[in-house]
Amino acid sequence: MKEKIIKKAGELFLKLGFKSITMDDIACEMCISKKTIYKYFCNKELLVEESTNFMHKEVHETINTILSMKLNAIEENFKIREKFSEMFQSSVDSSPIYQLKKHYPDIYSKVVLREITECTMWFRDNITRGIESGLYRKELDIEAYVQFYYTLIFSLHENTSSEKEAQRLELQALEYHTRAMSTDTGIIELEKQLQNPNTK
Repeated sequence: MKEKIIKKAGELFLKLGFKSITMDDIACEMCISKKTIYKYFCNKELLVEESTNFMHKEVHETINTILSMKLNAIEENFKIREKFSEMFQSSVDSSPIYQLKKHYPDIYSKVVLREITECTMWFRDNITRGIESGLYRKELDIEAYVQFYYTLIFSLHENTSSEKEAQRLELQALEYHTRAMSTDTGIIELEKQLQNPNTK
């Protein structure tokens, strides 16, 4: 039951917002008593933290699935962004990350530290493989570009209240990041990805 509550709470927080969803809302949605929820979670903040942990696992399972597809470095980045857009498309207009930072700053800080650690490893691997395959320039300072990109992405999401606008800017950031690193061959692959109907 605890895992079911965490999963349902996460879905509702993403769809309707961390602030607006109450314990009553979650209980009503699951057709259980609020007492049942409090059996596992003494307050909403604990449930928010557990649900963000659950969403973190889902996000990284999705990334690992895409990594296992062995796509080229540029296609991989666009595929991951596409999947994220699908995951967050049912969100209220207010960005979940923006809401988390505003209403639960301590939880947000933990999420960011964890995400930066894992995303750094993923970004570094992506750039290394892109260089090896000739899509990215050989002379790149890998660590600098890793830091540039995660700083840009996290800043964008935490300071943009609209999820729709955050996703639009994220696509612009991905194009900007890719163009800055790409060889002529990489630019051709980038243009191909930008023409993909799933790239919105």
